[in-house]
Amino acid sequence: MDRDERVLRELLSAHGRTYAEEAGIRLKDTPQPLYRLLVLALLLSARIRASVAVAAAQALHEDHLDSPRRMADADWQQRVDALGRGGYRRYDERTATQLGDGAELLLDRWSGDLRRLHEEAHGDTGELRRLLQEEPGVGPAGADIFLREAQRVWREIAPYLDDKALDGAQRLGLPKDPDKLTELAGNTEPAVLAAALVRAALDKEVAEDCLRRAS
Repeated sequence: MDRDERVLRELLSAHGRTYAEEAGIRLKDTPQPLYRLLVLALLLSARIRASVAVAAAQALHEDHLDSPRRMADADWQQRVDALGRGGYRRYDERTATQLGDGAELLLDRWSGDLRRLHEEAHGDTGELRRLLQEEPGVGPAGADIFLREAQRVWREIAPYLDDKALDGAQRLGLPKDPDKLTELAGNTEPAVLAAALVRAALDKEVAEDCLRRAS
């Protein structure tokens, strides 16, 4: 086993878990899990710790704000309270508005079903990324987060390793080529690989620990 394989093995062993899994989302190509993933992607895209975004996504789910209809029907204060309980206080008021507006758009444009957005893109990854950004609060970073995770069920977009994931590869001294990385990862799902690489990009200690254990 060469150096790159050892580094990647250590990374995946310690951090091979998607953010959807961390938030308790059993991702399927069905409306509710896809919507919960969209909400999680929006929350993760803010300049806030990933653990806080995950906790906020879980709090919204606990309050049954886990479908576009329920999110749209909830009042603004209910959304603010759920976000606050998850520790998402710095952006709670703006995000509560975005979640409400985004749910309304999703209902109006795609009947509350992200599979319809997927169909509209006709398998074009760039178009998927563009359509996702029509949702209030979902910018390029949020769209990338969603697609990194959604490649688990929308397999035609895999491997989806965006710039943030490739930054993690660079920090680990791994090749910044999606095909080479997926080859090194063997049977590991691209969504899991992407999440692990992003954790290395976001946390220098994650990368340093993997490099130390692989040496």
